Amino acid sequence: MQAQTLAQEIINGRRLTRQDDLTFFLHWDLDELCQGADQIREAFIGDKVDLCSIINGRSGRCPEDCKYCAQSAHHHTNCEIYDFLPEEDILEACKMHEAEGVDRFSIVTAGRALTGSEFDQAIHAFETMHRECRIDLCASMGFLSAEQLHRLHEAGVTSYHHNIETSRRFFPHICTTHTYDMKIETLKKVKAEGMCACSGGIIGMGETWEDRLDMAISLAELGIDSIPLNALMPVPGTPLEGQPRLTEPDILRTVAFFRYINPEANIRLAAGRALLTNDGEIAFQSGASASITGNMLTTAACATIRSDRQMLTKLGRDVTPAYRKNP
Repeated sequence: MQAQTLAQEIINGRRLTRQDDLTFFLHWDLDELCQGADQIREAFIGDKVDLCSIINGRSGRCPEDCKYCAQSAHHHTNCEIYDFLPEEDILEACKMHEAEGVDRFSIVTAGRALTGSEFDQAIHAFETMHRECRIDLCASMGFLSAEQLHRLHEAGVTSYHHNIETSRRFFPHICTTHTYDMKIETLKKVKAEGMCACSGGIIGMGETWEDRLDMAISLAELGIDSIPLNALMPVPGTPLEGQPRLTEPDILRTVAFFRYINPEANIRLAAGRALLTNDGEIAFQSGASASITGNMLTTAACATIRSDRQMLTKLGRDVTPAYRKNP
């Protein structure tokens, strides 16, 4: 089978499953694979590119031992450490990103879960942003309960982010303080609450190609709506600091087969865009339909919002958020 043939079958309704032999994705010509992925993107997503931005609402001292993370208390990095930010700082950032034309804005917090008074602060901040802004609101706050997710939803949050990070097989090699199944259960709660489920992972941590395929299938089985793909940018002081950086062809191949396996999801470029030509221009022609944007990543900034909008406009993509189309 050729890439174009499979792309058309997917457009016509076929869905790839765990029972399929997916190893052909690892051998097909990359240009043809990417062209097919772009056809699938155009058929299911169209030209709209979903741009999101984040603010690191609480930083450092995380008790989890994820090997890639600069914010883990188990590692010795130069990570900033601070408690939950003042609401006025969060509101100011939200309004700035809305003025820049970003589709959605998220508060991300370090730690196993945001609880107690800091969770109450977050709820109040979301209520204020929902009242004063029109931008879509998202959250990424760890292992929350169904009740907490419901409170976020009521406060105006429409999307919740919780990465599965990698395959079930490889996960214990990356983290030992929580389990893969805990992540799956959290995402099921997000779906049950009726929120947009945002979950992806990191490539380049030492996993195999089969692990990447497995992650793509697991996300499809969960019905994930938005899939952020991060290429590891090794952080000094973490166990993965010596990991070699991925090549652009390897990143593009991953983006492309994620689109075949998750045809209706937003495939979102995240950390590691600096490894791609023009911050990912080719990736947006290889199945990607969304991105994290702006000077906001917790360990390494990438493109600015304005440069992203300029690049995407040149590609003929729509970067106008819904709240500007429907005043």
